[in-house]
Amino acid sequence: MTIAAILHRRDDNSIISVGPDMAVSDVLALLADKRIGAVPVVQDERVVGIMSERDMIYGIRRDGPAFLDRPVREAMTKAVITVDSATSPLEALAMMTQRRIRHLPVVDDGVMVGFVSIGDLVKVRIERIESEAAAMREYIQTA
Repeated sequence: MTIAAILHRRDDNSIISVGPDMAVSDVLALLADKRIGAVPVVQDERVVGIMSERDMIYGIRRDGPAFLDRPVREAMTKAVITVDSATSPLEALAMMTQRRIRHLPVVDDGVMVGFVSIGDLVKVRIERIESEAAAMREYIQTA
C-alpha cells in the first residue's frame, strides 16, 4: 500500500490550505472550525510552509495576543518535510516519529496532491494488522 492508496480511499479528497498573507487569527479559526491540527501554506501551487497548533502555541507564548494579527508567513514552520504518493505508510510513520511531526504534505513533481496526518497512517496500519490477525485465526482454525 502507498500514500496514494490512502488518499484514493478518502470520501473527500479536498485539501484545506491557507496562503502566506492570511492572518494567524483566521487560521486559528479555520483549525477550530474544521477540527484539524494543521494546514499546509500554499503559494503559487507550491507548499511553502505548514501552520500548526504548535506554531500557534509557541507564537502566542512568545508574542502574546499581537501574534494573532501577524501574517502566516511570519508564524509558519518553513522547513516543510514532504512525502510523495509512492511512499509507504510505514515509511511515512517512521519519518513522522523521527521528526516529531504529525502532518505531511504529499507532493508529486512539486505539486501538492494531498495532506496526511499521523491518524490517517495509524488507522491504515491498524486495519492491516487486524486483517492479518483475522487471516491467521482463519488459517489456524482450518488447519
